Amino acid sequence: MATVQFNTKDHPFFDALKKKVDNYFREQNIKPTGNWRLYSKTTVLFAAFFLLYALLVFWVTMPLWLGIILCVVFGINIAAIGFNVMHDGAHGSFSSRGWVNNIMGYSLNIMGGDVNLWKIKHNMIHHSFTNIDGYDDDIDIRPFMRTTAIQPKLKMHRFQHIYSIALYSLTYALWIFYFDFKKYFSRKIGLTPIRKFSTRDHIIFWVTKIVHFIFFFGLPMYTVGVLATILGYLIVAFVCGIILSYVFQMAHVMENTEFVDPTATDGKLEDEWAVHQIKTTTNFATKSRVVSWFTGGLNYQVEHHLFPRISHIHYPEVNKLVIETCEQFGVKYNEYKTLFQALKSHVNHLKTVGTM
Repeated sequence: MATVQFNTKDHPFFDALKKKVDNYFREQNIKPTGNWRLYSKTTVLFAAFFLLYALLVFWVTMPLWLGIILCVVFGINIAAIGFNVMHDGAHGSFSSRGWVNNIMGYSLNIMGGDVNLWKIKHNMIHHSFTNIDGYDDDIDIRPFMRTTAIQPKLKMHRFQHIYSIALYSLTYALWIFYFDFKKYFSRKIGLTPIRKFSTRDHIIFWVTKIVHFIFFFGLPMYTVGVLATILGYLIVAFVCGIILSYVFQMAHVMENTEFVDPTATDGKLEDEWAVHQIKTTTNFATKSRVVSWFTGGLNYQVEHHLFPRISHIHYPEVNKLVIETCEQFGVKYNEYKTLFQALKSHVNHLKTVGTM
């Protein structure tokens, strides 16, 4: 596989943009990490998490219809914690204190995932090699889906825009019970080898999985029964999986984003890293306060990829500087005005690459 190399000799775009962003935080006399708005949101989300868990596990006489509704809400809540708390914590943007970021990053482990594997897959690989085939594991859903025309096409891909929602619904459960173990035992994420785990990393991985099984299966089975537990977990996992998948897919697997075949240029890319990020990333519904609040600013995906160490609460202001700099350098800035437009574009893209 070709080694990817960005244009590191000239990077005028990012130099200009970074200067503007640094000046903004200096002039406003604020830190680029989270503040009371993020901390209050975190409090609300975790309070909801523990309340929903307590109701679902210990209210044994709960009506079936109410249990289903609360499971749906619980799935939404878990996704929101991932977007707002874990994501900022794992990127080191939740707080200026490293130990606080570590704690918030480990909220992923509460949900059954492993933050150490996440940091390698997401922070190191995805953010470095966005939409580069063979490197970015986020766009590799083979053989079930074809996310780019670079990848081989199978007959079933002509229907992927239809059955994709079924696959997306499995994302959370597969992540917890399959993909984490695949990465752990293979020592690879996609084709990329990962560093050797320390003893502490091994312990955290296994304790996480065991504790998740106890609190999401063992205890609920004891209090409400086996069937209710399995049904409830499936509802939570399906709802969370669909939300996670669409939010992340609408950031990169779209009609207006570019995909790179590194073998076509022997891995040498003309663009500087920052310009590549803009070409392969898109924003959506940035004017919607509801979408921005719930997704933890991941609808400002362009700003996040350019400045992952800046908390999402600052993205609306950073966004203005990004647009200004894109216009200054003639770089095409990608955005869909509404959530519906973004969803439509993602589905259209899957339909196009599935038949072309």
